[in-house]
Amino acid sequence: MASIATATPAAMQSRSTEEQVLAALDDARERTLELVTGLGEDDLAKVHSPIMSPLAWDLGHIAAYEDLWLAHRHAGLELLRPELAGLYDAFETPRAVRGDIEVLAPADARTYMREVRERAAAAITQRGVGDGSVCEMVVRHELQHSETMRQTLAIAGLLPAGEPPPILSEPSALPRSGTAGDGTTEGASDWIEISAGSFAMGAEDTGFAYDNERPRHTVALDAFQIARRPVSAASWMRFSEGGGYERREWWSDEGWAWKQEHDITRHPAVATGAPDTPACHVSWFEADAFARAHGARLPSEAEWERAATSAQGTLAQVGRVWEWTNSAFGGYPGFVAYPYREYSEVFFGNAYRVLRGGSWATSPRVKTVTFRNWDLPQRRQIFAGVRLAREVS
Repeated sequence: MASIATATPAAMQSRSTEEQVLAALDDARERTLELVTGLGEDDLAKVHSPIMSPLAWDLGHIAAYEDLWLAHRHAGLELLRPELAGLYDAFETPRAVRGDIEVLAPADARTYMREVRERAAAAITQRGVGDGSVCEMVVRHELQHSETMRQTLAIAGLLPAGEPPPILSEPSALPRSGTAGDGTTEGASDWIEISAGSFAMGAEDTGFAYDNERPRHTVALDAFQIARRPVSAASWMRFSEGGGYERREWWSDEGWAWKQEHDITRHPAVATGAPDTPACHVSWFEADAFARAHGARLPSEAEWERAATSAQGTLAQVGRVWEWTNSAFGGYPGFVAYPYREYSEVFFGNAYRVLRGGSWATSPRVKTVTFRNWDLPQRRQIFAGVRLAREVS
């Protein structure tokens, strides 16, 4: 892992490495606190969804994670509140029980965050940042939680004014590493053809990246086509109104069983969203069925990454919604867990599918072309959509 200086905006390069880290930490904290400004204590403490944490738990978890990694493991200090370690450990305290246990009240969680930050900042000033990897991990951890908290806020109808932002009509691109229409089958301009060949997949050795993005390795791909844009809400409405949730032949066995058991139809947010915005609240099962209905398929994550970096065409609206791929989440050849196996390795296997690209709520610092998100195929993730792929005819 390289110094954090390789993973920060160019405007910060004139600062010392310690100043860069402290500025990045402060920026992430400002974003977190802005999300909860104006919310009442009840809204912060309430369980808004069984699949999400109370917002107050997120605040305490952010602080406990920072204390563990920056003050304790990086600087060698004792934990500020050791009795809270298990309470705010994501594995010892899973989401299903976070609303049933006694956590810090919102005001106390804010105090905990402030006290942890003071000692972490002092430790960085006195001891430096080492190779920068742990510091960058803590920054990105908080930024990723601001997206997770937005999922909770969206479920509760509490998103800040102006969110989600208006659709981005221009093509967007993602950096390889460091900082940061629709998918119908009509018209050749809707598709980009990627020729057969090999490319280097994954993050480079320099700069910050998560363990599951490495090692970089060569992947050979056959020619394929990929949709220029994610599937729009209008296209999803046509799918739904055209029998998309009744046509058995479009669904996998597992997807159909899930749909039947839970009486799944299109998510209400698809109907209320602007027609030209990318469809979201889409599970992998639904994305797979939509693709089959259109004589297409989901791209593999290798295809997605090659298309996102290919000079043969620019993918439009990358980063508006997370895009499902057909790939199960697993380690690349030669994978090594770092700095703890619970970040990635415990999720490897066929249970999870990979999403790529980021959403409008993802920080640009996190949103790189090699970043891998993952989720269960039945999760109708608030920021998840789909971009189609197909074979070259």
